[in-house]
Amino acid sequence: MTEYSAPRRDIEFVLYELLDYEQHCQKLPNGSEVDRDTVTAIVDECGKFCENVIAPLYNIGDKEGCQWEDGNVTTPTGFKEAYEQYVEAGWPSMTHDPEVGGQGLPESLETVISEMIGAANWPWAMYPGLSHGAMRTIGLHGSDEQKQAYLTKLVEGTWTGTMCLTESHCGTDLGMLKTKAEPNDDGSYRITGTKIFISAGEHDLSDNIVHIVLARLPDAPEGTKGISLFIVPKFLPDANGDVGDRNGVNCGSLEHKMGIHGNATAVLNFDGATGYLIGEANRGLNCMFTFMNSARLGTAIQGLAHAELGFQNSLAYAKDRLQMRSLSGAKNPDGPADPIIVHPDVRRMLLTQKAFAEGGRMLAFYIAFHLDTEKYGSDEEKALSADLLALLTPIAKAFMTETGFESANLGMQVFGGHGYIQEWGMEQNVRDCRISMLYEGTTGIQALDLLGRKILQSQGELLKRFTKIIHKFCQAHQEEESLKEFIEPLAQLNKEWGDLTMHVGLAAMNNLEEVGAASVDYLMYSGYITFAYLWARAAVVAQGKLDGAEKDYYDAKLKTARFYFQRILPRTQALAVIIKSGADNLLAMDEEQFQY
Repeated sequence: MTEYSAPRRDIEFVLYELLDYEQHCQKLPNGSEVDRDTVTAIVDECGKFCENVIAPLYNIGDKEGCQWEDGNVTTPTGFKEAYEQYVEAGWPSMTHDPEVGGQGLPESLETVISEMIGAANWPWAMYPGLSHGAMRTIGLHGSDEQKQAYLTKLVEGTWTGTMCLTESHCGTDLGMLKTKAEPNDDGSYRITGTKIFISAGEHDLSDNIVHIVLARLPDAPEGTKGISLFIVPKFLPDANGDVGDRNGVNCGSLEHKMGIHGNATAVLNFDGATGYLIGEANRGLNCMFTFMNSARLGTAIQGLAHAELGFQNSLAYAKDRLQMRSLSGAKNPDGPADPIIVHPDVRRMLLTQKAFAEGGRMLAFYIAFHLDTEKYGSDEEKALSADLLALLTPIAKAFMTETGFESANLGMQVFGGHGYIQEWGMEQNVRDCRISMLYEGTTGIQALDLLGRKILQSQGELLKRFTKIIHKFCQAHQEEESLKEFIEPLAQLNKEWGDLTMHVGLAAMNNLEEVGAASVDYLMYSGYITFAYLWARAAVVAQGKLDGAEKDYYDAKLKTARFYFQRILPRTQALAVIIKSGADNLLAMDEEQFQY
């Protein structure tokens, strides 16, 4: 079975040495109270909860799965008790507004906590994870009455939330949805329709489940402009705000899935269920984007989580597993063979996992800092952070899940045949990770959003906001001889990024299909450069601390950065060639020619 240990030292490195969390917190409400000792204690306690409570349930959840009977769902052994401990410890309320029962800590801390919980047990993590998106949506778009009725219970953790978008005939194309919302005389609505693929849609962990549902009013215009957003609770609140009568929403079945068996992915039937409009009528998709962006960043953390879990377990196995002798001479002469970690190809796999896990952590926390700043910074800081979040969200979601899946596969590969059997849990990590590239918008959808909507529609301005930051960083360190191996290729790629973008933009002026043809390769290209910027920053920090007390740690950080730049970053060269090859090689073949 898999084992998990919270990466406390690396979390500390990213927060305090790479991103200067102490200075960052000084700009936030109550930030002066968030000193390093407090954060260290929070990370340590969450690490213990993850290691001792939910990590041991990871393989159990996969074997038992969730059980459906007459519309009710029972979660695997230990899940409910773990959730009770989670609520009792106050984890759901940590980063929310004290006015609704929160503790008022920076939102960025939620990312740190989410990584550890997700890496320890992603299927379990999805239950509280979906609730955070529901909280943000109601908090930003709900009425005062809705906040009082639902937000306080969600923050408390006694109620959980979901996001209900998908229907059997429409996934990404939400303009096709058919779920109806008919007005009642009391200002509520009758919601009728069926939603599928609803993560944590029905379970026994909480007293109530608050569904955030997209539906269409009777007089709504066609397409996405005619979608409204509703709160549809499993149980209607009574006069005291507690669980009251059962609403007309029921779980028709659970999906039979490739992975994440410990999380209930439900088919939900809304049979005239009572719902309450959030925000303006026919503006539901705008409100839902709050939830969707939250979910996309959460899914990026899933990629990081599976990379970390795969790395930790394959590293431990590689140190212990004896196979063959090193080509340069025996490294374990007293044993029958050498540990496989001495072999170059095994090191290639381990270092790739390490580079993606640590790079993903840097990007996830970097984005979390900008979430704080977008909310609490000056007007100028808010504008910059909003632009960076618009650019980096699709990159993080798609790139971190693609590389997370690559890492999970490499983790299984390190185990050889043992990785393919259930005993070690590595095949579970691969199965559980695979969904991350599909839900909350596939890699292709994220790529179209990045290249078409964010970059080309802004005439490249969103990209320039980020490349300017990279440019200034490279300028600041260009004269440092010890860093040239990082700064020079980063500066070159940063310029090429702009040139490549212009190439695609010009090609798209003659044929719009060029955008779709280039998009996924362009996104991956962008992800490799984004990681390179963060790894270069890490190298700067590590280089300056090689003479200190933790020389081995910083030396390892520097060597991982070097591996990334020399072994992984060159993938951008092939991607640039592919992007420039254009759309013709994809579109030249007639549909009939695909079939033999």
